Amino acid sequence: MTLDEAIKSLMALQAKLAAYGHAMGLLFYDGATTAPKGTAANRGQTMSILSEEHYKLTTGGETVALLEFLDARKSELDEKQQRMVFLLIKDIRNMQKIPMDEYVAYQQLLVEADDVWHRAKETSDFALFEPVLEKIFETNIRFAHYCAPEKDSYDYWLSEYEDGLTMAQCDEFFATLREHIVPLLKKIKEKPQVDDAMLHGHFSEEKQAQLSDYLMRTMGLDLDHVGLSTTEHPFTTSLGSHFDERITTHYLEENFASSMFSVIHEGGHALYDTGSADDLAYTVLDGGVSMGIHESQSRFYENLLGRSRAFTGFVFPKLCELFPSLAGHTAEEFYRAINKAEPSLIRTEADEVTYSLHVMVRYELEKRVMHGELKVHDLPGEWNRLYKEYLGVDVPDDKHGVLQDSHWSGGSIGYFPSYALGSAYGAQLLRKMKETVDVDECLKTGNFAPINAWNREHIWQYGCLKKPGALLEQALGEKFDPTVYTQYLEEKYGEIYGL
Repeated sequence: MTLDEAIKSLMALQAKLAAYGHAMGLLFYDGATTAPKGTAANRGQTMSILSEEHYKLTTGGETVALLEFLDARKSELDEKQQRMVFLLIKDIRNMQKIPMDEYVAYQQLLVEADDVWHRAKETSDFALFEPVLEKIFETNIRFAHYCAPEKDSYDYWLSEYEDGLTMAQCDEFFATLREHIVPLLKKIKEKPQVDDAMLHGHFSEEKQAQLSDYLMRTMGLDLDHVGLSTTEHPFTTSLGSHFDERITTHYLEENFASSMFSVIHEGGHALYDTGSADDLAYTVLDGGVSMGIHESQSRFYENLLGRSRAFTGFVFPKLCELFPSLAGHTAEEFYRAINKAEPSLIRTEADEVTYSLHVMVRYELEKRVMHGELKVHDLPGEWNRLYKEYLGVDVPDDKHGVLQDSHWSGGSIGYFPSYALGSAYGAQLLRKMKETVDVDECLKTGNFAPINAWNREHIWQYGCLKKPGALLEQALGEKFDPTVYTQYLEEKYGEIYGL
C-alpha cells in the first residue's frame, strides 16, 4: 500500500464512520423529539445492530493496520491528517479494550434509559429511573477501568469531555468561583429584588415559535442546515456532519423567556458546529473539539450576548410585537428581569450568578457515585440536601430535582463541569473580541456578522484540529483565567443591584 492509497482509505473510513454516526444520531434525535412513546425497544434493536457494525469497523484488523501504517509515517502527513490518525487511534485503542458485547449492550441501554427518563420525569418517579441509572454508572466505571486502569475512573471521563481535565483542576476552579460568587450572592440578597413579573403570563406556543425563528435568523444561523424541534430537555446534535445540525427547545406557555434563551443557547452550539471548515466534513475533525469549548459558545450567545443591555434593547420591540402584554414595559425593565439573580430549582433557567452552584451540585454527586461513596438510590436525598445547602431552596419533587437533566440518561458522566468552564472561557473570549469588534454596537443593531466572523476565525473553523487548551490559548493570546469571569459577574450584577 502506498501512502496516497492509505490516505484515500483513511478518508473513506472516516466517511463510513460518519454515516454510522448519522444513522445512530437520527435514532437518538427521533426518540428525543417526535417518536411515539412505545417505540424505544424498536430503536434499541436497530441501535444494537448499528453499534455492533460500528464497533467492528472501528476495531477491525484492516482499520488497525491502516492507522498503524499511517502513524508510522506521520512525518509525511500534513497537520490535519496527523490529527485524524491521532484521534482515530486513540478511539480505537479505547474501543478495543471494551468487549464488543458490552459496548453493544451499553448502546442499547442508553436508548432504553432515555425513554425511561422521560417517563420518570413526567411522573416525578426516580424509582422508575433508578435501575437503569445504576447500570449506566456501573458501566461508566467499568469502561473507565478498561480504557485507563491507571487513572481514576472519574478523571478519565472528565478528560473525555475536556481533554486533560482532572478533579484536582475542577476543585481548584470551583473553589475560585465559590470564593467570589457566594459573597456576591449574599450582597444581592441584602438588596431589594428585581421585579420579573413581566416574564410571567400567557404566551402562546405559536408566537414563541415565531420568536424562535426570528432569533435563529438574527443570530446568523443557516436555516437550510439547522433545524428546530421540541423536546423535554433542550439539546443540540450534529447528524453526520456540520451540514445537518438540529437544535431543540421546550415551550412553556407561562414563561416565554425559558424557550427564548434555550434557543439562543442551543443556537450557539449550532453556530460552532456549522462553522467548521467545509474540508473537515465527514472526518473526525468535524465539529466542536470539547464540551468546555462548546459550552463557551452556547453560554457566550445565551448570556454574554443574549442577556446584555445592548441586545435586549434591540430585541424588545420584536417581543412587544409578538407579546402585547409587554408593551407597557421598557427594554430596561426587561433587561433587569432576565438578569434577576435569585436561587432557583432549575439549572437551565438559572441566572448567571447562581448557575455555577447548580453545576457544583452535579459535579459533587457524580464524583461520589463514581467513587462508591454514594449509592444511586440515595441521589434524590443528597440532591435535595445540597440544593438546600448551596442555594437555600427546598426541592418539591424529583421532577424539579434529580430528574431535571437528561445528561445521565445519555451516559454523559463528567459533562457538567463543562458548563461552568464554558461560561468562564466565554467571558475571557468576549474581552479579547472587544479589542477588535465593537460588540455593543453590533448587538444594538442586531448585526451578529462581525461577532460570528471573529468566532469563526478564532474558534469554529478549526473543528477538532487543535487540542482545546491550545485552541483557547491561541484565541485569547494568554492563559485561561477564571477571575475574568467572576469580575464580569461582579461588575454586571453590581450595577444591576447597586452594590
